[in-house]
Amino acid sequence: MSITITNIQSTFEREPLIRPFGFKGGYMKEIWQTAVLLTSESRQKIGLATQNALWSDAAVYANHSPTAAESLMYVMSEYALQLVKGKSFITPIQLLDDIYEKVHAYGVYITGCPGLRKTFALNALVALDNAAWLLYAAENGLNSFDELIPDDYKSSLSQHHSRVASIPLMAYGVPLQEIVAAVKNGYFFLKIKIGQPGPQEEMLEKDKARISDIHRAVQGYETPFTQNGKLPYYFDANGRYETKELLIRLLEHLEDIGALEQTIMIEEPFPEEYEEAVHDLPVRLAADESAHTDVEALKRIQLGYKAMALKPIAKTLSMTFKVAHIAFEHNVPCFCADLTVNPILVDWNKNVAARLAPFPGLDNMGLLETNGHQNYANWSVMQTYHPLYGATWMRPKQGIFLTDETFYAESGGMFAESTHYRDLLGAQKDLEST
Repeated sequence: MSITITNIQSTFEREPLIRPFGFKGGYMKEIWQTAVLLTSESRQKIGLATQNALWSDAAVYANHSPTAAESLMYVMSEYALQLVKGKSFITPIQLLDDIYEKVHAYGVYITGCPGLRKTFALNALVALDNAAWLLYAAENGLNSFDELIPDDYKSSLSQHHSRVASIPLMAYGVPLQEIVAAVKNGYFFLKIKIGQPGPQEEMLEKDKARISDIHRAVQGYETPFTQNGKLPYYFDANGRYETKELLIRLLEHLEDIGALEQTIMIEEPFPEEYEEAVHDLPVRLAADESAHTDVEALKRIQLGYKAMALKPIAKTLSMTFKVAHIAFEHNVPCFCADLTVNPILVDWNKNVAARLAPFPGLDNMGLLETNGHQNYANWSVMQTYHPLYGATWMRPKQGIFLTDETFYAESGGMFAESTHYRDLLGAQKDLEST
């Protein structure tokens, strides 16, 4: 069925953070939440996104003020909406394919950055893509996430885990006592940011000291969810290690302090342009930012990367279907990483995480990083914007989201309407015509 987009609308709001959020050698103090309204001849649907210019392209963030960098991404989102107004599409994947290169080229122009990372454009397209999927579902009578998955991609998202591990993020500035408190509260899988600010040698020493402090602080804690009973570490360097030799020195330190055996993966250690084979490293490397599309994901797999971070909330659901399929075909495990998104998008992410094949070394469950509760100043208020606020699967218990039959029946609330974002857009109360 061909769907014509007759009208478009967008807006955003800025959510303050508890403290500056440090990664990629920079810091954020607020995060923009964008909302898009797509109207067809008979229906309207809202799509949401959480922008993150620093994560998408640190060079753009460094060359502009934080507000300017986020504004540039928002302008790209608005440009994409202008491209689709009056256009028809059969599937959201086809719609994304039609506009993605144009949006990226426009981003190159307005940022003045010839090497603008593709993820910057994808992040700018998330709200539009989400709205397109909801419009597509409504027009085609699809009522669940399982029905929404295209037939060609169903094999990679065929699980229905009853549990999804909640992975908190330990950024540069998170105090040790908060990390220990998280472990005591049941969080057993720690994502730790490395690649701290400074030149390469200084960065390495800072990272070694930080990891040593954390490892020392949580020693003695155990979990029933790993094969060795120890807390798994997941290090994220966001491309800050410029050579494999420098990373090897970090791995040697991990081995010296007894942390290597607990290191389940290191995500995105090298800059995107660093295309060194990594088959020989004694740890699983995961691709994230560098796997913009299925094409780049395949390239990373061929270089020896043995895990893939999926980000439907940062690189569009459409592209995530493609990347998950490529990884599945090559027997590369996947998990869902966060972008410090709002509570509604946590559950969009959870829909994917709960359906992925189990991650090696862990009990039978999905993996989902979510750190909004650690970083947003108004997280408790933001939770009330969720259309199914209070659902049992929204809050983790002892570090686990319980994704029961209700979660799957409701698709994590993705088809329900958020009053807050409807009012923010000034949309009609009844979005779907009868």
